[in-house]
Amino acid sequence: MRYLVPLLVFMVLGMGCLGGGGEEMVKVSSVFGNDEFIPAKYTCEGIDVNPPLRIEGISENAKSLVIIVDDPDAPLGTFTHWIAWNIPPVEEIPEGIPKQGEVEKPIHMIQGRNDFGRIGYNGPCPPRGHGVHHYHFKVYVLDTTLNLRPGATREELEKAMEGHIIQFGELVGLYERK
Repeated sequence: MRYLVPLLVFMVLGMGCLGGGGEEMVKVSSVFGNDEFIPAKYTCEGIDVNPPLRIEGISENAKSLVIIVDDPDAPLGTFTHWIAWNIPPVEEIPEGIPKQGEVEKPIHMIQGRNDFGRIGYNGPCPPRGHGVHHYHFKVYVLDTTLNLRPGATREELEKAMEGHIIQFGELVGLYERK
């Protein structure tokens, strides 16, 4: 645990270096607070829709946003629940984005394949009895849009983002299935 805080600080500071901009972080919020439990509605035990995300402090140089949601506590390593890109630099991502490759309404975005093998958001669904998992809702602000096909992988997305990240923000939600 004592190594976790320095590691997280290093990772967050390192994100600014990826984009070369080194701008301040954006603030990400939702219907749950940082390090609070995610309502069941947004999980496999509910209706499994994405929660709304509020993003504050977006740079005027922003061209697009990227969302990556993952669970580093998964038994086999970090598990990706949602990747989306080419989101216009808006302050709110609405709840219930359709689970399709290219979305036009309620907001434009392109979505990739998560580790469930599906396109779009699939919420927290940790193994029963595995304890509390931490779900990282990461928002990257880019200085460009990305030329990636719908259904691309997280690895392809991360490679395309290299050198274009100008801001970063994160919200961590908790969930446990008993």
